[in-house]
Amino acid sequence: MAKPTDTQVSSGTATSAATAAMMAFNPLASNAWLSFMSESARFLTERLHQDLDAQKAMMACKSPTELLQLQSAFLKTAMDQYTEHATRIQAMMTTATTNAAKDLQSGHSRGYDDVPI
Repeated sequence: MAKPTDTQVSSGTATSAATAAMMAFNPLASNAWLSFMSESARFLTERLHQDLDAQKAMMACKSPTELLQLQSAFLKTAMDQYTEHATRIQAMMTTATTNAAKDLQSGHSRGYDDVPI
C-alpha cells in the first residue's frame, strides 16, 4: 500500500472546501449547482426504483410475448423520462445563466454620445 502524501485530502474535506469556495465566490452559481445536483439525484433515484421494478416484472413473465410487451413499455417510458429530465435540466441551466447575467449587470449604462472626444 502506498504511503499517503501531504497532498492527499479526504473527499469530504475537499468537497466541503470546494463548496465553501464556490459559495464565497458566487452564491448564485452555487445555488444553481446545488439545484442541478439535487434534481439529478432525485431523477436517478426514481429511475433506479423503476428499473428494479421492471426487472422484477420481466422475471415474472410467462411468455416471450409478455416479455416483449413489457420491455417495449419500459423502453418507451424510460426514453420519455430521460427526455423530460434533459428538458428540465436545460430549463434550469437557462434560468441560471439568465440570473447570472442579470447579476453581472451594473445597472448603469453609458451612451456613446457622452464620451468626450
